[in-house]
Amino acid sequence: MSDPSGGNQVAISSFYPRLPGKTRLPYGQCDRIPWMAADLIGRRVAVILMGGNTAAVRAMLAATQAIPIVFTSGADPGATGLVASLNRPGGNATGVTIASSELGPKKLELLHELVPAAKKIAMLVNPNNRVTLEDDVRSAQEAAPRLGLEMIVVNGGTESEIETAFTAAAQQGAGAVYAGNDTFFSAQRAQIAALALRHKLPTMAGAPDSVRAGQLISYGANDFDMYRQAGVYVGRILRGEKAGDLPVMQPTEFDLAINLKTAKALGVEIPPTLLARADEVIEYVNREGGSDETSPPHILASGSGRCRSPRETGPLA
Repeated sequence: MSDPSGGNQVAISSFYPRLPGKTRLPYGQCDRIPWMAADLIGRRVAVILMGGNTAAVRAMLAATQAIPIVFTSGADPGATGLVASLNRPGGNATGVTIASSELGPKKLELLHELVPAAKKIAMLVNPNNRVTLEDDVRSAQEAAPRLGLEMIVVNGGTESEIETAFTAAAQQGAGAVYAGNDTFFSAQRAQIAALALRHKLPTMAGAPDSVRAGQLISYGANDFDMYRQAGVYVGRILRGEKAGDLPVMQPTEFDLAINLKTAKALGVEIPPTLLARADEVIEYVNREGGSDETSPPHILASGSGRCRSPRETGPLA
């Protein structure tokens, strides 16, 4: 990507399926980061924009301390060592983050509101992503007792493991699934949606794309807002500012999405108060207006709800 003002090159490395731009490195191949860094250094890129994977950003930082890096991350970049602190990152990296541990209680609260009869929730985690896994599990387990819930953890680090995880969740009596904050689960959103329907398990995801793929509900930071903020930082760096001097930002917009067709298939009645707060209410329709699961998603409402920061106290209202 060229900077129109000065001809600088911006490298976009997407470990996150929804990030616009050409994917140069397939998901999970962090061992290729040194090769990729050498390639980018040879191309004399001015900035590297990375999305969605803490391990990948850490690997890129180990490979180059010269090229500025702007990241989007679901884990605390201070706790994971990506930056010295959120206010003064230091080094050659900065970006946008929303710690999954802050979103966890809100997501669990929404799932409980949606399926109050479910007293046992299966948390799907990726054992290959230890940093995010630990944050997700800790926050969910701390929030569960307040809601009268029991959490069980099921591992899904591969496609086959995700299938096994849903089978285990159903066998252990889970009434719903909470998908942890992980880019692999976003990439496997269609598989997760199909398994959720097969096992009759309402599933909470982290982004609307998963709901459009057929999962029941999602709550998370607005992707476009996050990438807009990241793009602002790329522009500031291209104009001469240092990445280490730019505080790590946090998103200001959050999305709640619900899939009505999935709710009907699962026999879940959406509370009117929850439906009214949704930013996206999605159903699948054919050209005649009837239900058709092979049709693309039709968004009945967008931006109609009021999503609040997870730092605000009290339930969403």
